[in-house]
Amino acid sequence: MEEPNGFAEVATIIDMELEGQHNNEEERESTESNYLRNRTLSSTSVAIVGAKVSHIESLDYEINENDLFKHDWRKRSRLQTLQYVFIKWTLAFLVGLFTGGVATLISLSIENISGYKLRATVNYIDDKRYFMGFAFFAGANFLLTLVAAFITVYFAPTAAGPGVPEIKAYLNGVDTPNMFGATTLFVKIIGSIGAVSAGLDLGKEEPLIHIGSCIASLLGQGGSDSYKLSWHWLRYFNNDRDKRDLITYGSSSGVCAAFRAPVAGVLFALEEVATWWRSALIWRTFFSTAVVVVVLRIFMDYCRSASCGLFGRGGIIMFDVSDVIVRYHFVDIIPVVIIGVIGGLLGSLYNHVLHKVLRLYNLVNEKGKLHKLLLALSVSLFTSICIYGLPFLAKCKPCDSSLSDSCPGTGETGNFKQFNCPNGYYNDLATLLLATKEDAIRNIFSLNTGTEFQVISLLIFFLLYCILGVITFGISVPSGLYIPIILMGSGYGRLLGIAMRPYTKIDQELFAVLGAASLMAGSMRMTVTVCVIFLELTNNLLLLPITMLVLLIAKSVADCFNPSIYEIILELKGLPFLEAHPEAWMRNITVGELADVKPPVVTLEGIEKVRRIVEVLKYTTHNGFPVVDGVIPELHGLVLRTHLLLVLKKKWFLNERRRTEDWEVEEKFTWIDLAERWGKIEDIAVTKDEMEMYVDLHPLINTTPHTVVESLSVAKAMVAFRQVGLRHMIIVPKYQAAGVFPVVGILTRQDLRACNILNVFPHLAKSKSIKKGN
Repeated sequence: MEEPNGFAEVATIIDMELEGQHNNEEERESTESNYLRNRTLSSTSVAIVGAKVSHIESLDYEINENDLFKHDWRKRSRLQTLQYVFIKWTLAFLVGLFTGGVATLISLSIENISGYKLRATVNYIDDKRYFMGFAFFAGANFLLTLVAAFITVYFAPTAAGPGVPEIKAYLNGVDTPNMFGATTLFVKIIGSIGAVSAGLDLGKEEPLIHIGSCIASLLGQGGSDSYKLSWHWLRYFNNDRDKRDLITYGSSSGVCAAFRAPVAGVLFALEEVATWWRSALIWRTFFSTAVVVVVLRIFMDYCRSASCGLFGRGGIIMFDVSDVIVRYHFVDIIPVVIIGVIGGLLGSLYNHVLHKVLRLYNLVNEKGKLHKLLLALSVSLFTSICIYGLPFLAKCKPCDSSLSDSCPGTGETGNFKQFNCPNGYYNDLATLLLATKEDAIRNIFSLNTGTEFQVISLLIFFLLYCILGVITFGISVPSGLYIPIILMGSGYGRLLGIAMRPYTKIDQELFAVLGAASLMAGSMRMTVTVCVIFLELTNNLLLLPITMLVLLIAKSVADCFNPSIYEIILELKGLPFLEAHPEAWMRNITVGELADVKPPVVTLEGIEKVRRIVEVLKYTTHNGFPVVDGVIPELHGLVLRTHLLLVLKKKWFLNERRRTEDWEVEEKFTWIDLAERWGKIEDIAVTKDEMEMYVDLHPLINTTPHTVVESLSVAKAMVAFRQVGLRHMIIVPKYQAAGVFPVVGILTRQDLRACNILNVFPHLAKSKSIKKGN
């Protein structure tokens, strides 16, 4: 757990004078009473994040350069280094292989369950048994939603939602508990199949990103310890730094599996989730996505020639216009700009309304698991009523005899659903609603369909999915936002194309594509990734210029009103995510001033008594402790809580105060031991005799921690904190002089996420830059 920032409770401070930490043994033994008297500050299991409460910890991405680490790298042979690189490439291959396989399983299941459900419903309608058709349709959706919501609520609550905000937080340095476990993976797979097959306004795309990350995490830690399925040879990568790389592969593979877009998968990790990057990561990430594409292609080719039910007929590419010549002139820039502006406005409005709904759903979900289930089932019933009932409001249209496609048709694909219409007529709204989400997108994107859909049908389609998109996201099932946003965007894009028909030569179908892209940029604020996704989906480079223009305009307009939907979810969850740009107050104070309002830093000596270590671990929640030693106090480095727990667990104690030899350390510890986490102090028993023994901390000290002088601005410190991926930043005095303690404080993620800074530094309230939000 991070150090509490102390902004909300600065009046409660540990009563410990700095010089008292270095007095004789009798004085130091009184520390326990001081901890006990003030343990309300640091022993609580939560950390204050401004006005919010965060139950999570940060991750140790920083390389811990202690004596054991240095010795291990010195003696490591070239063969061992090559073995490390080879296994990492192997894991990248396995991440792509398993993600592609699971994505195929999910797509196959959803298309078959949804397809046969819709086929049976249409058969009832053809027989004029409308009530039976609704009962079957709503009942099937109800049962599928019940299965998805039940396993999510009772077995893996972390599987609810898209999972992308938590992945962003993880790669930013925040460890959300139980986010990448085996149970979460299983529930995410089954729940996604159930929720999407139930016809809810959700997609499987973002759950696939979470699934890929879960697969990568389980591979990195060598399997699941809870299910007794583990391979100890993979413990090589069971550390935060290597797992960060693997989860990056997994998130990219998930995007690739969702859209069969390998380049977009790499760009998604670069633009949206990863807050750091390096060239070696690009190659392995691209390799993972390439493996996913190969796996998907193999399964699609197999399903076209073998029996996979309804899967494989439409493929994963939703809109292929590679054979279409897109012509546009300078005057066409005007409607393109208009659709970008509308996309930005609608995207920001969607985020605002969704924010309010999610806050309301949080109040409902807090009442218990039964309320979560009832909420999900209520949304399912409302969705079934709308999708089944609204097509009856649409007028039947006569079939065009010049078209080669059969009309009307009752199959699971095509643009001509007969529904309740007589022979020779079709229901265009049923074509869009009584179909799988992929088929609905394919239908509304279809070329040469300028007269197939009525304006009133498109308007109902757009308004319905606006309502469903708001009320569905947030229920306790795995869910994704890509498909709902594409459906909404394509609806208003098609309507705008009809309105702009006299003024532009751009086809209505391409307006639908541009509308979907603009709304995605307006809500999610992604530009490069969305551009490449649509480029790989449409397979037409001629669309690139106007798509880029629409995305840039939509994002710029939406940024004027509110943050992206992922940032809103991060805020609602209280995750201490470090943004790319410092906040206004960070430019006006120094890290020294920030340290002054925090509790005094807790330090240890190089050779420390076991009793002291136990007290510090028991009565504080800090993750790192500066090691200060010497007659003239000097900063030797930083020792982590997990390493202190490891020492106590392995009983690495000395009978006298002395330095240990290298062989003693190597005999007891390996670098793999130092990379893993070792539980809680409450799980470790230490006898009274052991309490009086000593521990030499020098071999475990990170001798090169990141330090900054107290005069550094918080803004500059935050930039370094985010870019390097730090968990601790030690603040040292600007002037080193005799009698000056070498440590002023420690800066943590929680300090940088303070929301009530003006209450602590009231003089900043008068600052013009604070008022203007600069």
